[in-house]
Amino acid sequence: MAKEKTVYVCNNCGQESPKWVGKCPSCGEWNTYVEEVIRKEVVNKRPVSGIETEKPKPIVLSEIEADDEPRIDLHDEELNRVLGGGLVPGSLVLIGGEPGIGKSTLVLQTVLHIPEKRVLYVSGEESARQLKLRADRLSHNSSDCLIVCETSLEQIFVHIKNTRPELVIIDSIQTISTESIESSPGSIAQVRECSASILRFAKETHTPVLLIGHINKEGSIAGPKVLEHIVDTVLQFEGDQHY
Repeated sequence: MAKEKTVYVCNNCGQESPKWVGKCPSCGEWNTYVEEVIRKEVVNKRPVSGIETEKPKPIVLSEIEADDEPRIDLHDEELNRVLGGGLVPGSLVLIGGEPGIGKSTLVLQTVLHIPEKRVLYVSGEESARQLKLRADRLSHNSSDCLIVCETSLEQIFVHIKNTRPELVIIDSIQTISTESIESSPGSIAQVRECSASILRFAKETHTPVLLIGHINKEGSIAGPKVLEHIVDTVLQFEGDQHY
């Protein structure tokens, strides 16, 4: 059985400390340290994804092919413009915003208009019936969008391995948890570990992943500066409270 230890983690910047401190020495915020229980040793040394990939080897710089990969057209002129011309294969994009502002609706509407891509939509907050009702309200022409309601990271990778999607949606990252960490979903440790595993999967398989994340009352993404540093792009979804 793996040994466990308790550490204190700053909710603002992710800095760890062996004991509780009032002021974070890294970001200077007060009363942001929370207790996290993590495992000292990992029982399973295999990758969390369970997807077999070739181990990287050192390559001479001159031998690396640097051709521009075609971006994925999201069939949304503004979204393509913000992403620099489309979604880059193997990229990890975070869409952040207040709860209820329309992140899930925007993403679902976007992926339903990409009939040429096989999409896996992982919902940790809503049921398949709720997503179906929302999709019916949106005009779409996609019949190859797969829906699965799951919050276990290990099971999500099983579904990915079985379906081999060309685009993965995680809604939302705060609801996903891994068995290797005993903290509750949404905690700093869970968000960091799950995001790192998803990033590793995206880079090794060249599969783009869209993460949906909530922001807290202070206006920052819930869980972290840690999450902002892991992803490739952060899109802040904002609106006007009066219109």
